[in-house]
Amino acid sequence: MPADILSSDSSTAIGVDSATATLGGGCFWCLEAVFDDLQGVLDVESGYCGGPSAHPTYAEVCNGDSGHAEVVRVRFDPAQLTFRQVLEVFFTIHDPTTLNRQGNDVGSQYRSVIFCHDAEQRAVAQALIAELAAERVFARPIVTQVVEAAPYFSAETYHQNYFRDHPDQGYCVAVVAPKLAKFRKQHATRLKSGN
Repeated sequence: MPADILSSDSSTAIGVDSATATLGGGCFWCLEAVFDDLQGVLDVESGYCGGPSAHPTYAEVCNGDSGHAEVVRVRFDPAQLTFRQVLEVFFTIHDPTTLNRQGNDVGSQYRSVIFCHDAEQRAVAQALIAELAAERVFARPIVTQVVEAAPYFSAETYHQNYFRDHPDQGYCVAVVAPKLAKFRKQHATRLKSGN
């Protein structure tokens, strides 16, 4: 299996157990910036998941032709952070009620989706969505897809750590920075030290 396709959770070279969440909720630059700040997250990578073709390019995904969603692959330490906590952050940093859309980003590549790596993740995701719906946290129904993990492909190198490397870029100023500020305010106790 190619190295860029994720098939299961992994462990770091230094022996820390880790788990993986693969999430789509609009532009991956936004999600990556937020999860990079979350305590218990070991690393975050932007990529593509959910389409039939192998090794899609950014241009193919942006055109909406590949069937892939822009996603982040979040590797986290389950001793510090649960999958449910990862999802709680996920549901506060994007709009899970808009089908194939986040703000001005429109198309199936921006869909709200949780790619579950096992039955436990699926159960946690479905239970949390049911709770959010019962509590009427959102004014409209949640349309987030909960599906089995599909082959994952790393995005091009220039997409990785995009907000950190380009904070003054127009999209980062207008879209990413406000989402990151909202996250930092709502989840102040969950930030990595120094943030």
